[in-house]
Amino acid sequence: MDDWLQSIQNKDKRHIARLISRIENGDPQKIKILEELYPFTGNAYLIGLTGPPGAGKSSLLDGLIRHLRDERLTVGVIAVDPTSPFTGGAILGDRVRMTKHALDEGVFIRSMGSRGSLGGLSRATKEAVRVLDAAGFDVILIETVGVGQAELDIMHIADTVALVLNPGAGDVVQVFKAGIMEIADLFVINKSDRPGARRLAAEIEELLDLAKHGHAWRPPILHTIGTKSEGIEDLWREMTRHRDYLQACGEWSGRRERNLEQEVREVMEDLVRRRLEEELNLPEFKQELERVAQRKKDPYQVAREWLERVLGRTGGEC
Repeated sequence: MDDWLQSIQNKDKRHIARLISRIENGDPQKIKILEELYPFTGNAYLIGLTGPPGAGKSSLLDGLIRHLRDERLTVGVIAVDPTSPFTGGAILGDRVRMTKHALDEGVFIRSMGSRGSLGGLSRATKEAVRVLDAAGFDVILIETVGVGQAELDIMHIADTVALVLNPGAGDVVQVFKAGIMEIADLFVINKSDRPGARRLAAEIEELLDLAKHGHAWRPPILHTIGTKSEGIEDLWREMTRHRDYLQACGEWSGRRERNLEQEVREVMEDLVRRRLEEELNLPEFKQELERVAQRKKDPYQVAREWLERVLGRTGGEC
């Protein structure tokens, strides 16, 4: 255990990669390591990038990584790709697209499958972010797949959320109807050298004027060209300005506390679900279902009794 902890904290890429693989595979031993790592977390700046496919998030990430390294900051990247329905692995390959950073000891990049998570970010993804946090990376970038209601989960892990759009990708109103407006701290119009970039910015401004902001922060609109690394410096400046704003107004700790509360709820739900699956496979439960079919018991009574049975015995590994 001590060797694992020391290796992770020394940014040993091999050990980090192996631990993330164990997390993805549901290895029960991962919990002990994660518990030991937890006291060393909470120091990284967590940035989420989301947006529709084809918006250029990966090229934007590539430029952002290069800029952060120029600033002498270490960077961890978790790229959440669609999960293959056949292999269960990630379909895309952000590690392939960013191979130029592979030999940089100050950068760690990992693609992970969404594993069918409705929130777009599986629990394994969040635990992988925690590993990189404990490893001491200054900035952790989380790129999520797609956009829409399922992507709202990014707000439960990131300190700053950037929504990446590009001109000509469709009606921006649909994006806001999906609820993304409420979670975006920055709007990034990537591929801004294409026609329609100014019109897209104007549409976003109009919708921001109509939106009711519960705080003083108004999401800025940035123009970038990821393939040329244009606008990256301005993007990072606005990200750090948002971080400073959160820390100054006290929302930094509040947001993180809410994220941790959400994570505890998810762990509890997972514990109950696993125990419930074990109990529902017992012969006694089959007999209970027969009584329901015979109208000797009602579904609500059975559900209540078995849930109480599960809650009274919940425990063990996650």
